[in-house]
This record gives sequence, structure tokens and C-alpha cells, in this order.
Amino acid sequence: MEWTDILGLVAGVCTTVAVIPQIRKAWKTKKVKDVSPGMFIVLMVGLFLWVIYGITQDDIPIIATNGVALCLNGIMLFLMVRYREN
Repeated sequence: MEWTDILGLVAGVCTTVAVIPQIRKAWKTKKVKDVSPGMFIVLMVGLFLWVIYGITQDDIPIIATNGVALCLNGIMLFLMVRYREN
């Protein structure tokens, strides 16, 4: 594995796990009033497109990191819908 592959994986992991603190806070407090659903929708569209791009390039790190990020951001969007009344 070359250093550029490692760099890409580290970058992918960082951007993938970035939403975890927000998910944890929303889950714990059940408050999502100040979180923008529009931002998460646009982000999820971008992540989906990255997954498609990764598939066309047969690039497993792009597919994996963006696929996991898509799922995590989907969880956050679900929490925003679930707790929007709180």
C-alpha cells in the first residue's frame, strides 16, 4: 500500500466519523432543533454520488468510507425527523 492510499484512507475515516459526535448528542439530548436537515440531505446526495463514483472506478476505499458515511448521516437524518418536536 502506497502512502497516498494511506492518506486517502485516513482522510476518508476522518470525514466518515465526523458526524458521530452529532449523532451521539442528538441521541442523548433528543434535541435537533439547531441542526439543518437541508445540509444533511445535500451531504447525503454528495456521499451517494461518491459511492457511485467509487463503483465506476473500482475504488474500495472510496466506496467503503462514503458508504459508511452515507449510513451514519442517514441515522442523523432519521434522528432529526424523530426528535424534531423536542
